[in-house]
Amino acid sequence: LLEPNMAITTFPTVENCTSIGREKQTVVADMDGTLLRGQSSFPYFALIAFEVGGILRLLFLLLASPLAGILYYFVSESAGIQVLIFVTFCGMKISDIEFVARAVLPKFYAADLHPESWRVFSACRRRCVLTSNPRIMVEAFLKDFLGTDLVLGTEVRTYKGRATGLVGKPGVLVGNNKAVALRKAFGETQPEIGLGDRHTDIAFMELCKEGYIVPPKPEVEAITNDKLPKPIVFHDGRLVLKPTPLKALLIILWIPIGFTLACLRVAACSLLPMQLVYHALWALGVRVTVKGNPPTPAKKSSGQFGVLFICSHRTLLDPIFLSVALGHPIPTVTYSISRLSEIISPIKTVRLSRDRATDASMIKKLLEKGDLAICPEGTTCREPFLLRFSAMFAELTDHLVPVAMVNQMSMFHGTTARGWKGMDPFYFFMNPSPAYEVTFLDKLPLELTCSSGKSSYEVANYIQKVIAATLSYECTSFTRKDKYRVLVGNDGTVMEKPRLKANKAM
Repeated sequence: LLEPNMAITTFPTVENCTSIGREKQTVVADMDGTLLRGQSSFPYFALIAFEVGGILRLLFLLLASPLAGILYYFVSESAGIQVLIFVTFCGMKISDIEFVARAVLPKFYAADLHPESWRVFSACRRRCVLTSNPRIMVEAFLKDFLGTDLVLGTEVRTYKGRATGLVGKPGVLVGNNKAVALRKAFGETQPEIGLGDRHTDIAFMELCKEGYIVPPKPEVEAITNDKLPKPIVFHDGRLVLKPTPLKALLIILWIPIGFTLACLRVAACSLLPMQLVYHALWALGVRVTVKGNPPTPAKKSSGQFGVLFICSHRTLLDPIFLSVALGHPIPTVTYSISRLSEIISPIKTVRLSRDRATDASMIKKLLEKGDLAICPEGTTCREPFLLRFSAMFAELTDHLVPVAMVNQMSMFHGTTARGWKGMDPFYFFMNPSPAYEVTFLDKLPLELTCSSGKSSYEVANYIQKVIAATLSYECTSFTRKDKYRVLVGNDGTVMEKPRLKANKAM
């Protein structure tokens, strides 16, 4: 859908454009098919449709896509894009669209960045993007992650904080509209470089001193995250895969089946004895891999102090799979959980109050009763990074066992920053064949604990580095507050609600 043939022109290809000596120059580039390898904008409209409007909006968009394609190829490029914009945006809150543009789309855009276009684009001092996509949809990624100075895109009309789905003047930014927008933005100044990929880009490329065509080469490898000016550490949204039309159809067809399967998997975790959960999950298609040598359970009768398992945090299910790996339930401490999660949980959890003295006293009492699990990052991270470890746990016991947790999801993410967290375990288990790998590392030697003179920060940083080395992850100093400020615009503080008597959570 929306994949035009490359314009047959006299413009040279982008491979012939040197990036040396461009430090004081200006570049103007199209987006789909130019800065991005893919020429279709459907997947990004589909992401907004699903994340804001749910499965029904995604279905409507998929049904409308043949009409958009017919209009695009046989009537006008503008008409086809207007159909996508109307079906996707009509009635949506502007704040919801902005959230998806800021927290969801950058991950997918970055994974499709064209290496040759980026080589030229990044070499210039002033960077401008001309795109037919709605400006509200692309501006956050282009400015925050690519260092773009000016974004000229299609404007979407609004009414009382909601998008109408209609396009504002001068219409969809294609063809001559791009040239007009460029003249208005730059006046008599002529940009040095123009990058495009189709015949409708010629109008603005001719206004630049040099013009280069980006040929369609889907086999070209996208640039990696570490080469971006600002690597993507945090992102939100439920979909793992970029929803092309075929994948969007598969997602729609799978959700009823996947939700039924998720309910069975959740029931197996909640109702069966922990010794049987491992085998039940394998029978239901959930792969659980256990590595390393877990310690023997603490014996209450001998007065033995419990072991504190220090886990990396990937989803809310980390302590559940730790318990599955050990074959018996391990209590855990948590900050905030949903009421539904409290009801369906197979293990006991205790809420942290965020008061250091109160939490320390509570954790000590729990360790006197047996083993305990804690995720000192305080929140989940999807990318191969470890957030800063809170150091409080190191002051409470010398019996510390690091645990490296990693999971695999092929269709849905089992975490969310803005959505309803009660659905997190269901989304994880809705994946056709999700996997968890639990790696038990060696118990921390006594000489590396606080009782041997090490500070709590030294102990926490050491464990973070050990787990990161095991997973080949990168250590960061980011915290829960950093994550929520990036994704949601607040510090992640959750108002305390009345708790259930049964302190359980998933």
